[in-house]
Amino acid sequence: MNQTERRREFTGTHMALIMVVGFGIVAAVNFTMASLAVGGFHGVIVDNTYVASQKFNSWLDEAEADRKLGWSVQASQDAEGYVVLASKGVPDGAKVTAALRRPIGERAEARVTFAALGNGAYRSIEPVGDGRWIMRLSIAAAGQDWAKERELP
Repeated sequence: MNQTERRREFTGTHMALIMVVGFGIVAAVNFTMASLAVGGFHGVIVDNTYVASQKFNSWLDEAEADRKLGWSVQASQDAEGYVVLASKGVPDGAKVTAALRRPIGERAEARVTFAALGNGAYRSIEPVGDGRWIMRLSIAAAGQDWAKERELP
């Protein structure tokens, strides 16, 4: 064997480094994925998953009917805590209501009624608390019902 072809020996230090780096990568990936999952959770917790699964197709049919109406609504919250809606395609004289719930953690619910401001704009009659809310918006107008669920920014 030449002196230039010196063979390196695999030691316990090498094995320890491989183990630390390997487990470090696994832990980093797990923490990243867990934080993304919790931060992006927008699901609904139901009392009975079987009953909810039986209603799923009717929920899809309702969503398709809502889409065909062509109504759209953008929601925001003003500095005073009131919910403000900007709608397109919604007929005048529409009755607009919303049910709010916290997406995860603190269990809180609220019901909100809106007053028309004109030009498709609506403002809630009462303010809602700060923080994340999931809003189930319902509009009834001209014999049509429309509903959409979204996060209130």
